[in-house]
Amino acid sequence: MPSSEAFDFIIVGAGSAGCVLANRLTASGRHRVLLLEAGPSNRHPWLHIPLGYGRMFANRRYNWCYATEPQPGCHGRNVIAPRGKVLGGSSSINGLIYIRGQAEDFDHWRQLGNAGWSYADVLPYFRKAEDNERGADEFHGAGGPLGVSDLRDRHPLAVAYVEAAVQCGYPRNDDFNGGVQEGAGFYQTTMRKGVRASTAAGYLREARRRPNLAVVSGALARRIVFDGRRATGVEYLVGNETRSARANVEVIVASGAFNSPQLLQLSGLGPADLLQSHGIPVVADAPDVGNDLNDHLSGRIMLRCKEPITLNDAVRTWGGKLRHGLHYVLTRRGFLAIPAISSGCFIRALPTSATPDSQCSISLFSADTIGGDLHPFPGVTGVCVLLRPESRGWVRITSADPRAAPAINPNYLATRKDCDTILEGTKALRRIFQAPAMARHIAEEIEPGAQCDNDDELLDFIRRRCSTTYHPVGTCRMGQDDRAVVDERLRVRGFAGLRVVDASIMPAVVSGNTNAATIMIGEKGADMILADAQGETARAEVIRAA
Repeated sequence: MPSSEAFDFIIVGAGSAGCVLANRLTASGRHRVLLLEAGPSNRHPWLHIPLGYGRMFANRRYNWCYATEPQPGCHGRNVIAPRGKVLGGSSSINGLIYIRGQAEDFDHWRQLGNAGWSYADVLPYFRKAEDNERGADEFHGAGGPLGVSDLRDRHPLAVAYVEAAVQCGYPRNDDFNGGVQEGAGFYQTTMRKGVRASTAAGYLREARRRPNLAVVSGALARRIVFDGRRATGVEYLVGNETRSARANVEVIVASGAFNSPQLLQLSGLGPADLLQSHGIPVVADAPDVGNDLNDHLSGRIMLRCKEPITLNDAVRTWGGKLRHGLHYVLTRRGFLAIPAISSGCFIRALPTSATPDSQCSISLFSADTIGGDLHPFPGVTGVCVLLRPESRGWVRITSADPRAAPAINPNYLATRKDCDTILEGTKALRRIFQAPAMARHIAEEIEPGAQCDNDDELLDFIRRRCSTTYHPVGTCRMGQDDRAVVDERLRVRGFAGLRVVDASIMPAVVSGNTNAATIMIGEKGADMILADAQGETARAEVIRAA
């Protein structure tokens, strides 16, 4: 692509939202669009095999492999903070679970003053995105770009876990994205016929057939170019070569909760003292660009099973790997077609919670560290997610060089309520594993173990072993207050021709897996962008006619 070529729209980031935008903005054929992605293409086979999320966990070619600043609430540990760096972004390497969040999450966004973001407002966009194998109904769509499927195989341990949760008094729930979220059941996944349904596969593949879309992978955005208070283009690196492109209508930042605030700060929008310390000219002193980082935290327990039926056993030998690999190739079923977690239960761990505040699930494998080698014995992991964390942190650039990783501080477990909720949620998780349906499969709890039998010890264990659930949001927060980064139409406050459309705009993390909500934001954002572009075109025609 020639340097300084002009487009109507430039999208920075080809992730869960960026691929949606590329598809929807080019569909009419009226607009020329440039899509920039820092990572490579998504041709690697492990990006399409569901179990491939484990293989990409520490692969720096496809994963930014970030880590947080030392976390005081986690015994000073640097917690892993992976993000997708490939066409499809994190939707190409995530755990494939499709959970939108509670209706109350989006109603809360509206209550904060963000008109158009209530559950009733966003549900049509969730439905528009879906190609749900159950078909269309009040809550679900069919025929959309995003494949959503039930598990092709229900593993006996996943079945036992649901039975155990019911034995503990939790209701059965066959659709966590339906009328209510509370209860125990099996997760739907972003798969289609046993193959990962990333946004690169569902949205971008179709869009790339159109002549009005240009896609440049391996393109790291360096800065947004401004003419006064209007964004007019993007400067970016391909290898060591600096290129630029002009945007006639808008620059759309869709780089995610870490990289979107990083790019704004590199471009001169951010805390003035931070920018000046790195020699970056201040375009606008915007102290909250990068603030309000909000992320789900997980407490994990590990258990040894009595029977060799876990993923640990399936891949222990080369013969097992070959057998299960061949089974997947021939049938698109089996262990290679399972998500990170298969079944779970949304619960109210605190009696004061009106809706679920914790998500307790089972993973069909175990390891000493996340992404590490699996144990040489049958094992599973129990996972408790803190659904509505109060703790807020920040993202800050560490250099004027866009290749330098930003400083990431989620500020985990900084409030008493967060600590109380994850403690009670983890206790409930342990009770589910001790219920008869699950207990008959469990030989022992390895971590924290039976010796950990009081609240202080359990909370200390959680602090030592907890980790991210890979759902960072909020760093370009949407709101009506003066410190909000974008307004309810996702326009960067005080600027023309510039929006942020990704998970970073969420005022608070949803009670689910953020991939689904981010795709919804891409769908809704595309409609807003096209409507505003049509208005600008109409005004220009009136002016010309006069």
